[in-house]
Amino acid sequence: MTPIGWPCPLPGGASSEEYALAFDKGRQHRLLIVPALFDEANRMRRFTVEVMRRLDAAGIDSILPDLPGTNESLAVLETQSLGAWQAAMAAAASHFRATHVLAVRGGSLAVPDMLPGWLYAPAKGSSILRQMLRARTLAGKEAGREESREELTTLALSEGIELAGYRIGPQLFADLEEALATVRDDLSLIEQGTIGGAGLWLRAEPSESREQADALAALLAIGMQV
Repeated sequence: MTPIGWPCPLPGGASSEEYALAFDKGRQHRLLIVPALFDEANRMRRFTVEVMRRLDAAGIDSILPDLPGTNESLAVLETQSLGAWQAAMAAAASHFRATHVLAVRGGSLAVPDMLPGWLYAPAKGSSILRQMLRARTLAGKEAGREESREELTTLALSEGIELAGYRIGPQLFADLEEALATVRDDLSLIEQGTIGGAGLWLRAEPSESREQADALAALLAIGMQV
């Protein structure tokens, strides 16, 4: 597994370099993975990489790109929009010649529109924001501040907001409020019950599960090689 640069489109036709983790041996089956968002991305990253290792052993290439403004990206998160993330994932899919896509949790909101694949436990944008807003209000109470969800939403839509250490701009916040997982005939839903056990995004710290990684990788490998 190696980090690989790829050209990410910018407004106006320019591009910037972003990075992806990849098992890339030029094989026939090539899976683009759209990561989970924000804190869930941190909690799910080890698990996602373990799935990639299993796919590599099964003869399948896989690529896990950074969404602009996240992980190792030098882009500013506050300037991002859901449309920009969708365009970035489409560019990554084209650059890496992906044949299929797996979107993890909130990654289902930024799936490129030209690939068949899977949505793993997709999350609504409003649900992701609600959890982050709740965490901020609870932290505020502990610090002696009273912040309502309504007040924070108004602030976020006018000026942007910091939630769980992430500075989210007004456009991205507004986009996520309305965003639903992509629904297409060529995208199959993978419920957590299919994998077994509780979702790792529910844990307080990053974690992994050998059994869940085995189950998800096997499902993907069978689906790609049919």
